[in-house]
Amino acid sequence: MQEPYPDLRTFLAQWRESHPDFFLDIASPIECRFELTALQHKLWEVGRHPLIIAHQPRRIDGEISRFKVITNLAASRDLCAAALGLGEPRRAAVEYARLAARPIPPVIVSPQEAAVKEVILKGDEINLLEFPVIWQHERDAGPYFTAAHVSTYDPDTGEDNTAIQRCWVKAPHQTGIFPYPGSHNYRNMQKFWQRGEKAPVAIWIGHHPAVVLGSQAKLGYPESHWPSVGSFLGQPLRLVASENFGEKLLVPAEAEIVIEGYVGAETFPEGPFGEFTGFTGDIKNAPLLEVVTVTHRHDAIYHDYASGLPDMLVADNMALEAKIYQIVKQIAPDVQNVHVPISGRRMHAYIQLAPGTRYGVARDVIMAALSFRRVKHVFVVDADIDIFDEPQVWWAIATRSQWPRDLILVENISGSALDPSLPETAKGMSGKGGIDATLKPDASGTVSRVPGDVYARLKLEDFADYDQIMKFPTAL
Repeated sequence: MQEPYPDLRTFLAQWRESHPDFFLDIASPIECRFELTALQHKLWEVGRHPLIIAHQPRRIDGEISRFKVITNLAASRDLCAAALGLGEPRRAAVEYARLAARPIPPVIVSPQEAAVKEVILKGDEINLLEFPVIWQHERDAGPYFTAAHVSTYDPDTGEDNTAIQRCWVKAPHQTGIFPYPGSHNYRNMQKFWQRGEKAPVAIWIGHHPAVVLGSQAKLGYPESHWPSVGSFLGQPLRLVASENFGEKLLVPAEAEIVIEGYVGAETFPEGPFGEFTGFTGDIKNAPLLEVVTVTHRHDAIYHDYASGLPDMLVADNMALEAKIYQIVKQIAPDVQNVHVPISGRRMHAYIQLAPGTRYGVARDVIMAALSFRRVKHVFVVDADIDIFDEPQVWWAIATRSQWPRDLILVENISGSALDPSLPETAKGMSGKGGIDATLKPDASGTVSRVPGDVYARLKLEDFADYDQIMKFPTAL
């Protein structure tokens, strides 16, 4: 019997069987307006991030949706690493970069083989608000598609691109799209507009986490994401022709929902929206998608990302780690690992050097990392510092750096246009910095340690059981 093709459903079934404690099923009605996001904020406060499935989400219009909502799909680093087949979650930068370098081309299947074509809606049959679209934060303009993978193509080369972009659902047939300035999707749209044409767009929502996360790989332009997705999925991604654009714009055959339409050059006020930074972003000018076709599975599962919470940070940060690793490894082969912590949202990078790295390499690493637009602050440490343990990183900064000597500042360099510390007039040009927090050759003092054999033989469980230990007060 042939194995079912990997999709969101097969992943959930396998994960529930092997990790039942990862799930929070909500059987009773829960509001799409604020309540579901409030629950995620409360879970964040206690450091817990289960997969949440709302079986009776109450839509913005007050009706119970016939579609389930899944959220927190990418809130756990362990889950993301397992879904991508990365093994050790703390080696994501290295393993992600290795897999991305081994692309597997996709395959095209017929519409009859594509689960996402089970229901095809056109014209007045379409109502985007029948999906349980989430209104997350009080200052948001309205309900948003937050896990919307926006796909476009370059009319010059035919090369497609996919990226997650916020989409304000304004009306049954209409949603705003905010293509980040300078992004590959924005460049593709501009090329159509310069020809006096509207840009073809397909939005797909819901798939196996390996497809969702693999499509966030940081690539060159123009370069398709589908072969990279195949490398993480471990097999060719199955694609199908879109209803309106044929094979010029392919979509995942096992997606839950696909929304097709055209985007014109005219822009309209879009937002505010609670961004990944944890701040509410300003109103932007963005184009509108005029929807002409929606296809979905009979019992589609609607996927939502909680903006500004781990659900939207962990997966993308892992992709950023791989990109930064690739950049700095070319400059400094002594780089061992990279971590982009959620405490810095997407703007901090902790970089670990190998034992015996010569003095001065840390400064080269800082400059190389800062050249990547998304990185704002870089902290370089030695091999003995666990970059996934932030108290250790800050201990290294406190005891191994002298800022007049070890702080590097760079002005007016490309940064994130969504950085809330930037004035509106900055146009994405940011001040950045890095700290060399490695031990210097002339440093005084040695690290205090107990003898290794003593440390190895002493076990906490010989003095107190686990539950008692977990009740002890923390130092924070």
